[in-house]
Amino acid sequence: MQDHSDIVDLERDQRFANLLAQLMDGATTDKELDLESTCSEHPEFAEELRDIWGTLQVTQAAGHMSSKSMDGEIAKAKHQQLDLPLDIGNYVLEEEVGRGGMGIVYRARRTSDNQCVAVKMILAGNFAAPLQRQRFLAEAEASANLKHPNIAPVLDIGEYNGMPFYSMRLIEGQTLSQRLVSGPLPTRRAAAMMTKICDAIQYAHGNGVLHRDIKPSNVLIDENGDAFIVDFGLAKTQSSKLSLTNTGAVIGTPSYMSPEQASGARAQVSFNADIYSLGAVLYHMVTGRPPFLGERPVDTVLMVLEQDPINPRALNPRIHRDLERIVLRCLQKPIDLRYETARELSADLSKFLDGQPVSAREGRLLQFFNNLMRETHHAPVLENWGLIWMWHSLVLLLASLVTHVAYLAGQTGIIYVSVWTVKFLTWAVVFWWLRRRMGPVTFVERQIAHVWGASLCLVTFIYPFEYLAGLEPLKLAPFLAIAAGTTFLIKAGILSGHFYIHAIALFACAIAMTILPQYAMIMFGVTSALCFFVPGLKYYRKRKENMQGTI
Repeated sequence: MQDHSDIVDLERDQRFANLLAQLMDGATTDKELDLESTCSEHPEFAEELRDIWGTLQVTQAAGHMSSKSMDGEIAKAKHQQLDLPLDIGNYVLEEEVGRGGMGIVYRARRTSDNQCVAVKMILAGNFAAPLQRQRFLAEAEASANLKHPNIAPVLDIGEYNGMPFYSMRLIEGQTLSQRLVSGPLPTRRAAAMMTKICDAIQYAHGNGVLHRDIKPSNVLIDENGDAFIVDFGLAKTQSSKLSLTNTGAVIGTPSYMSPEQASGARAQVSFNADIYSLGAVLYHMVTGRPPFLGERPVDTVLMVLEQDPINPRALNPRIHRDLERIVLRCLQKPIDLRYETARELSADLSKFLDGQPVSAREGRLLQFFNNLMRETHHAPVLENWGLIWMWHSLVLLLASLVTHVAYLAGQTGIIYVSVWTVKFLTWAVVFWWLRRRMGPVTFVERQIAHVWGASLCLVTFIYPFEYLAGLEPLKLAPFLAIAAGTTFLIKAGILSGHFYIHAIALFACAIAMTILPQYAMIMFGVTSALCFFVPGLKYYRKRKENMQGTI
């Protein structure tokens, strides 16, 4: 028979499972996942929710894409009930000409002057959630305030039977997405078209509007070949006090969104995010495919976060090297390595068209080193290890000093076995236990733990190897630094390029230990302790700041 505590635990687990099911259902609709409001409503599950929130956000990225098709089918059935032509005030809807993630567009005739216009209505009709209506109206207002020859102008905003709509200039032609189905554009034509698109986006940025969803299907090409930016449904204005997205929400279209959008880091999403998207669209224009395209939306999101795009010339050798440089500069994951403004991107494209040297040629060595040293999207997991790494640095320093004293006293053997084998392996168990107490361990952390465990195996067997080979005590001590340096080298590739510095410092320490064996353990203790303490302190502080920010 189960005791009372077991029953309580089962009931709690069931309630938590039900809450997760509700959140997962919300992830496959247009409902935003709000961590803090959810934790406030369910404080008993706050810690567990924070531990798995990243997974839910990636799920939402996939769910957002799949829900578009489902919502579209529901809305399609709703709009099929409308008999066209339909009079909605000053407009007569004549035929449907297109639909997107939020709205459906009709060819219409304005009764006041008999002019043909386009009328966009909210896709979900009367079933639209309040957030959808707010976004739709935000799109209309953002577009209405932008008067640029390459931005489709909004003429009027109205409402019909409770459904908001707005009218805009009717652009006869096709979307860039439809055009690219037949293959890439000629490179010079692509560059010239993108120059105009950049000018339009620069104008929007100058008026405080961030588009956040630049993609081929949001670019219309008229019969003369001119391009127009449309669909400001995810636009963000600097002056707006109303936030239509929550921290952690993945906003945009995966193949064209910036890494900061893909990670849900809303605070980092600035005008540079649109620069990245412009580069992604240009990449598609000249290669015939987007820079990243996985089998599922979630795969694409992970590719945006983790991978570098294939060089455009590998897909289309006819692309000029300067144009390739321009595209790749836009697609830099570190924000500071992209063009600062759309105007700079437009200027470089104009230089390319005029046969002049482009600025993307410059600073390539600096770009290489900045890319090398950047943090990956896995780096935040280090916040879980900050305090533990600081303790680990103390353990390393003390173990090294004890071993040095034993070396001077001629008692290296037994001390090494007790300190670096028995006690150090005991600390490794404690080390891992402390981490697990802080919450679920991610896959990346398990990878790093296995690498660290491999280095511990080398550390453990150094003295037995010396003994069996008849070598002097601590003759192989430099391998301690080599093992630690190798571990940091792997961490640099997975977590942060700054660990390359730590790896170099430890490899240099190994050389110094070989030259000055009498001080080997002191040098290793100080160097390895610093390599763990400095980043440990950094990420410990970050964790505290983030925790304070959620209070």
